[in-house]
Amino acid sequence: MGLWRLVDWGYSPRELVELTEKLLDMGVTTFDLADIYGDYRCEALYGEALRLDPGLRGKMEIVSKCGIKLCGKDNGFRLNHYDSSAAHVNAAVESSLAKLGTDYLDLLLLHRPDPLMDADVLAAVLQGLLDAGKIRAVGVSNFLPHQFELLQSRLQAPLVVNQIEVSLLHSDPLFDGQLDFCQRERVLPMAWSPFAGGALFTGGGEAARRVQSCLEELSLELGLEPQQIALAWLLRHPTNMVPVLGSGNPGRLEAAVAAATLELPLEAWFLLLRAARGRDVD
Repeated sequence: MGLWRLVDWGYSPRELVELTEKLLDMGVTTFDLADIYGDYRCEALYGEALRLDPGLRGKMEIVSKCGIKLCGKDNGFRLNHYDSSAAHVNAAVESSLAKLGTDYLDLLLLHRPDPLMDADVLAAVLQGLLDAGKIRAVGVSNFLPHQFELLQSRLQAPLVVNQIEVSLLHSDPLFDGQLDFCQRERVLPMAWSPFAGGALFTGGGEAARRVQSCLEELSLELGLEPQQIALAWLLRHPTNMVPVLGSGNPGRLEAAVAAATLELPLEAWFLLLRAARGRDVD
C-alpha cells in the first residue's frame, strides 16, 4: 500500500485506522512511505493513526525512504538535492521513527541514487542502524544495477529490495537489465506507479490509447477489470514483483488485491506488450 497521496485523501486519523484495518483484512500488510511524501507530512499523519490503535503496528511492515531534500520555506534549502551523508541518513531515520511513533522501520530504502554517494560511509551508517535495531532491513529505490552493486559491495547485510518504476507504459525495466538483475540476484522489485499515474486508463498519448483499447478488449474476454489485468501483467513476471498501490478507495483496493490470484494467459500478456510498445516481438 503506497501512502504518498495520504495528505491528498483528506482522511482523519480515525479513518486511516479503518482503512488500515480493511487492508490488513485483505492481506495487505506492507505500507510504503518516505520522509518527503506530502511535503514531509505523510509520516506524521500516519503516525497519528497508529497512535490511536497501537496494536496495528505489530500486524504490518512499514517501509520508508530517505536521501532526498526538498526545498521549502521552512527548511532553508536553495534547491531540491540528494544527501546520502551519515548525518542526514541518521537524522532522517530518527525523524521517521518519531513521526510514526515506532521504534523501528521494517525496511529503509535509499530514495534515489546520489552521484556523490560515498559507498563506504553510507554502508557504515546503514549497518549501524541495522545493528541498533532501528531498521530491520535495507534496500534502494530507483537504483540501476551498477549503482546497486556498488553499495552492496560495501554493505555486509543484503540489499533486499529495489523499488523501481514499472508499468505497461514504462516497460523499459523488462529490457534494460533492471529486472534481469533483480532475478539474478534474487532481489525483490517493488513497482511504483504500476498504473503510470492513471495514464493507463485516462492518458491521451498514442501508447496509452493502444493500451486502453487492449485492456478493454481483454476485460470483455476475461471478465476482469482493466486495473486487475494491468496488475496481473506485472505479477506474471518471474521476479514476483510487488506493485505499490496508491488508491485510498477501498473498493478499488479490493479489486486490485484480487489480481494477486490471477494468472494472465501468455498471449494476453504479449498482446499488452505489443500495445505498449507499438510493435510485435522480433
